Amino acid sequence: MFRRIERAYKRIKNVVVCTPVMSSGTLNKIVDCECYLKCENFQKTGAFKFRGAYNALSQLSPEQKKRGVITHSSGNHAQALALAANILEIKAVVAMPDNASPMKVAATKSYGADVVICNSYPTARENAVIPLIKTHGYSLIHPSDDLRIIAGAGTAAYELIREVGPLDYVVCPVGGGGLLSGTAIASKSLLPSVKVVGVEPKNADDAYRSFKAGKLIPMSNPDTIADGLRTSLGHNTFRIIMENVDKIITVSEEEIVDAMQFLWERMKLVVEPSGAVSLAGVLSKQINLASKKVGIIISGGNIDLASFFDGMKQNLASKHACSRKD
Repeated sequence: MFRRIERAYKRIKNVVVCTPVMSSGTLNKIVDCECYLKCENFQKTGAFKFRGAYNALSQLSPEQKKRGVITHSSGNHAQALALAANILEIKAVVAMPDNASPMKVAATKSYGADVVICNSYPTARENAVIPLIKTHGYSLIHPSDDLRIIAGAGTAAYELIREVGPLDYVVCPVGGGGLLSGTAIASKSLLPSVKVVGVEPKNADDAYRSFKAGKLIPMSNPDTIADGLRTSLGHNTFRIIMENVDKIITVSEEEIVDAMQFLWERMKLVVEPSGAVSLAGVLSKQINLASKKVGIIISGGNIDLASFFDGMKQNLASKHACSRKD
C-alpha cells in the first residue's frame, strides 16, 4: 500500500499544495514536547480531502471520466471532489445531508458539482447515490474507504516526515478513517518505530469502540460539532487501522473548542472542529509525550464564520446608532 502512496504523491504533487508545517513554542511548553503541525487547512478547498479526490479521479478510464462521478459527503470531500472534477473536466454529483454546513454546500456548488440534499442518517446519503449510479453510470468515489482516496490522504504524512525527519508520534483525526489509514501506512513505512494515534470526538466514537472490540461497530447519526468526523469506519479503513494504528483516544466537545481557540489565538490558524481534534488529543495529555517529537495532522479549516462576523457587524451598527442619538 505504501507504493500506492508514493505513486499518488508523484501523481498529485504538481496540483496539490505542499502545505506548511508550523510549530509553537507555547504549545511545546504546555505539552512538554516538540510539536510539528501539518496544516492541511491551507490545502486547496481548505482540507486534506483534495489529495485523495484528485488522486482517485486522475486514475479513471476515459469512459469513466465521460460518464461522470458521484459521492456522498457532509462537506470537505464534497468540495474536494467537485474541484478535482472541475479541473479534470468531469461531471460530479454529490449527495449531501440536510445538516451539512451551508458554507460547504455553497462551495461545492461553486466548484461546479450538482448537489442532491438527503437525510442526515449515514445510510440515507449512501442510498441516495444508488439510483443515480444505476441511471447514469456514474463512478462512485467513496469519501474514505476507497484505496485511491486513502493513498492520496497518506501523502500529507509523507510530506510531513520528509520535511521534519524522524518522529516519535504522529497524531491524526479519525472519522471515516481514510486520513488515519493513509497516515498510518505512510508513517509506519517511513518510520517503523513511530507510534500512530487516532483522535475522535467522544460523541462520535465508533472508531474507538471498533478498535477496542476488534470488530466494526458503526454509529448512527452522531451529534458532534466535528461534522467531518460523523461518518463511521469502512471495511478497508478498519482493516488498515487495526493493522497499523497503535491507539485511538477520544476528546470532548469542549476540548475540541479549546484546541480551536488555541490555534486561532496563539498560532493565528483558522481550523474547523474536525481539524482541531488531533491537537485536542495532544492537549488532553492522555498520551505521555514528554520530550518526544510529535507530528500533528491538522486536517482542515472550513469553519463557517458568518455568525462571528454578523455579530461584529451588529455591534458596529449598535454603536453607530448610539452615536447618532448622542
